[in-house]
Amino acid sequence: MGITSSTALWYASRATGVVALVLLTAVALMGIMVSRQGRLPGLPRFATTSLHRSLALLAVVFIAIHVLTAIVDPFVTIGIAAVFIPFTSPYKPLWLGLGAVSLDIIVALVGTSLLRGRIGRRTWRAVHWLAYLCWPVALAHSIGSATDLRTGWLLSLTIGCCIAVVAAVAWRIIAAALTPGPAQRPARALARVGSAVADRRPGLGPAGNAWPGNDQRGGSRTHDGQLAADDRPGSGRPGDDRRLTGAAPR
Repeated sequence: MGITSSTALWYASRATGVVALVLLTAVALMGIMVSRQGRLPGLPRFATTSLHRSLALLAVVFIAIHVLTAIVDPFVTIGIAAVFIPFTSPYKPLWLGLGAVSLDIIVALVGTSLLRGRIGRRTWRAVHWLAYLCWPVALAHSIGSATDLRTGWLLSLTIGCCIAVVAAVAWRIIAAALTPGPAQRPARALARVGSAVADRRPGLGPAGNAWPGNDQRGGSRTHDGQLAADDRPGSGRPGDDRRLTGAAPR
């Protein structure tokens, strides 16, 4: 039995939905793991920004194909309005409604990113926080509307996406707990400076050891650290023993 147009649309909708979920997971992971300096561990800032933007745009492309094939597929009736207005679809209104919520968030993210220069960074950042809500809503939509994600290798893929996001959140929380806040940074900087000064006291090397030729017992030194000849008893120089014994000169 050949593949009909309806079957092809069904496969296309399912396949693009799965790929979109994986891409959204990757975008969410980058958003969670990016540091305050806007970079990932081991990547410069420009590479992190470029990778994040490319993954997000690719996810938008697959989501658009996923939505379009779902609307055109005659097997189910999904109106254009139900794509953007949550919980108005006659077919699985709850799960498709969650998909509409996720799509609306993505549209808001894309729109504010394009208008970032006009709306200001503060407004853009406030809307961008919704990206963290987009992923779990999209995941719930995928599991509820696609029964094939509940079995086989697609179930393993879904579990893997969940584990990756949970691990990234845990890593971010631990990293934030170990990183000093703005109020603690000056005190830690002063402590490091004080430690460096203490390690370089006069007469001591970087590790607290005496410099060669800098004996702490006093007296004049030669270049190799030995007491000068005129400071040593019995050195043979005229008058040194008399200075020690108090004898009068002859």
